[in-house]
Amino acid sequence: MTLEKPGEFPYTRGLYKNMYKDKLWTMRQYAGYTTAEESNNRFKFLLENGVNGLSVAFDLPTQIGFDSDHSMAQGEVGKVGVPISYLKNMEDLFRDIPLDKVSTSMTINATAPVLLGFYVSLAMKKNINIKKLHGTLQNDILKEYIARGTYIYPPRPSLKLVTDIFEYCSISLPNWNTISISGYHIREAGSTAVQELGFTFSNAIAYVQSAIDKGLDPNIFGQRISFFLNAHNGFLEEISKFRAARKIWAKIMSERFGVTSEKALMFRFHTQTGGSTLTASDIENNTVRTTMQALSAVLGGTQSLHTNSKDEALSLPSTETARLALRTQQIIAYESGVTKYADPFGGSYLVEDMTEKYIEKTFEIIENIDDLGGAVSAIENNYMEDEISSSAYEYQKQVENCKKIIIGVNKYEDKNKKDPDLQEIDPKKVKDQIEALKRFKDNRNSIQVIQELKKLEESAKNNMNVMPNIISCINKDCTLGEISDSLRKIFGEY
Repeated sequence: MTLEKPGEFPYTRGLYKNMYKDKLWTMRQYAGYTTAEESNNRFKFLLENGVNGLSVAFDLPTQIGFDSDHSMAQGEVGKVGVPISYLKNMEDLFRDIPLDKVSTSMTINATAPVLLGFYVSLAMKKNINIKKLHGTLQNDILKEYIARGTYIYPPRPSLKLVTDIFEYCSISLPNWNTISISGYHIREAGSTAVQELGFTFSNAIAYVQSAIDKGLDPNIFGQRISFFLNAHNGFLEEISKFRAARKIWAKIMSERFGVTSEKALMFRFHTQTGGSTLTASDIENNTVRTTMQALSAVLGGTQSLHTNSKDEALSLPSTETARLALRTQQIIAYESGVTKYADPFGGSYLVEDMTEKYIEKTFEIIENIDDLGGAVSAIENNYMEDEISSSAYEYQKQVENCKKIIIGVNKYEDKNKKDPDLQEIDPKKVKDQIEALKRFKDNRNSIQVIQELKKLEESAKNNMNVMPNIISCINKDCTLGEISDSLRKIFGEY
C-alpha cells in the first residue's frame, strides 16, 4: 500500500509536512476560579511556566445566562469556573495580559455571543486593534442538548446565534476561530469513540449548512472552524481516531460542500485528556492516565492540548497539580523524542486498519442522522442522547462487573490512602462578587441600559445579526444576564 505523506490531502498522516519539528502544539491549560482576580493570577502563573495559550473556564451561571446576583445562581457562583457578569469582571480577568499577543480560548456556548462581546469590548477599551485578536470560541450549542445541558434557547434560534458569530468574525475578527465543535463532552457523557466522531461531524455538517444558507462561503468561514476531541485510555484506538478524523472532515468538506480551500479542508483540533477517566480514589494514578492520553493526542497530531490535573475528580486543581499537568506536556514535547517524526504510527498494520474502520463506522452514523433529517432533528427526537445513554450504561455495567478494570477503583484499591489537600471555594469571595455587581447596577444609567436592550430585542426579532447590538449593550453597561434575558424574550427557552 502506498501511503500518503504528512501534509497531503486528505491529511490522515497530519496537517503539515514536518508537524512538530517545525512548531509544537499549543500548550493551553484550562482554568477559572471563584473570582476574576484569582483566575488572572492563575493565568499569569501558567504563562510564566510556559503555557502559550489561555483557556477560560466559566462558572455555571455565566454559562446559562444568569448574573451572579440572580436567584438561579445561588450556590453556583464561582464553583466550576470564573463568574463574568459585566465588563469589569472581564477587565479583572485579563488585567496586565496583552490580548493582542496571547491566544485565548473560551469554553462557552449558549452565552458565546455575549462573552465574545465582552472580549471585543475590553480590547477596544484597551485601544487594541480587534483584527489582531487570536483565539477560539467553543460556540458549539448543539452538543449541549445531547451531552452537557448548558443551553438557553431552542436549537434553531441557537443555531442562528452560532452563524451570527461566523458572519461577524469573518468581517471583524479574521484571526479568531469562530467555533470549536466538541466531541469531548459527547465522550465525557458516555459515548463510544466512534459515536464521538459520528455525532460531532453530524453537528459540524449542521453548522456548515446553516452558514451556507445564510449566504456565507465555506471556503472562507471553513478556515476558522476548529474541533475539540477527547483523549481516553485506549492508546492505539485514540491515535487511530485522531487520524481518522482528519480524513473524514476533508471528505465531508470536499465531497459534500465542494470546498477547495486547503485550509478549510483541514481538521484542526484541540485535545483534552479524559476527565471522566480520572478517579477520586488514588489520585496519583491519574497522572499516569493523563500522560498516556496526552501522548496519544500528540502521536495523533493534535494542534493544541490541555492535560488534566490529578485532583480534578475532587476539586478545582491546585497550583502544584496544575504545574505538574503542564510539565507532563513539556516532558513529552522536549524529552520523549516523538516530536521528531510526523505520524510515527503511520504504516502500522493495526493503526491503519483501525483508522479505516473508524472512518467507515463514522460515515454510517452520519448517514443514519441524515436519514433522521440532520443533527437538529436528531436532537429534537433525542436520538443522540438516547444512544449516548445506552453506551454509558454498558460501560458502567462492565466496570461494576469487573469486565473493565479501573486501577484503584475495582482492582488494587489502596484503602490506607490519606485524603489529599484540595482547593476550596472561599464564600467571602462569592459574596464580594455579588455585592460588587449590585453596586455596579445601582450606579449606572438605567435608562441607557433599557434603551440598548430594546434595540437588541428588535435586532433579534427582525432576524438581524445580534453581535453589533450585544457589543453596544456591553459598552453601555448592560450585564450578561440582562442581554440573555432580552434574547429569551424573543427566542424563548428550551
